[in-house]
Amino acid sequence: MIVSSYKYDIDAIVRGYSQGYFLMADGEGDDLGWYSSRQRTLIPMDHRFRYPKSLRRALNQNRFQVTINQAFKEVVDGCADRDTTWISSELKQVYWELYKTGWAYSFETWQANELAGGILGLVIGGGFIGESMFFRISEGSKVAMVKLVEHLRQRHFVLFDAQMMNPHLARFGAYVIADREYKSLLKVALAQKCSFV
Repeated sequence: MIVSSYKYDIDAIVRGYSQGYFLMADGEGDDLGWYSSRQRTLIPMDHRFRYPKSLRRALNQNRFQVTINQAFKEVVDGCADRDTTWISSELKQVYWELYKTGWAYSFETWQANELAGGILGLVIGGGFIGESMFFRISEGSKVAMVKLVEHLRQRHFVLFDAQMMNPHLARFGAYVIADREYKSLLKVALAQKCSFV
């Protein structure tokens, strides 16, 4: 379903995500569409969360610093900067409007004042809906993932939606659930009042 002419009706966009849909640009052009999936990938917030042993050194050495919303546009650009991307110029603008209205956030890692990586997502109630992630420095996005899960736990979030599975997410214990179960969990998350910052 293509986004209609409401042109960044933020309330409508948040409602779409709250119903289990997500926005993507199609592969042929800049047109945005609402998508859903029969399966959704979640990042566990409990004991099932894990990370590669090779990452422990980077975490123990505190080589990375973590910030929130210090480089939102740069994180969006980093997420979009790949050979095949679903983050079009129009979707970048949608994210910017969501950021300005307090729905979208960037979670960044830095090394020596250089942006190392980051995760882009929407926060609705007690749910973090991860849109994308990227890195510029090795381990940058992995450290962001670990630190983001710690942050969400501290803030009592109940859902970390990663949308679609890939080998990178699987290394963190990501798991797949059916759409019906996802929507039940999403409903619980929406009823929470969690603050991301």
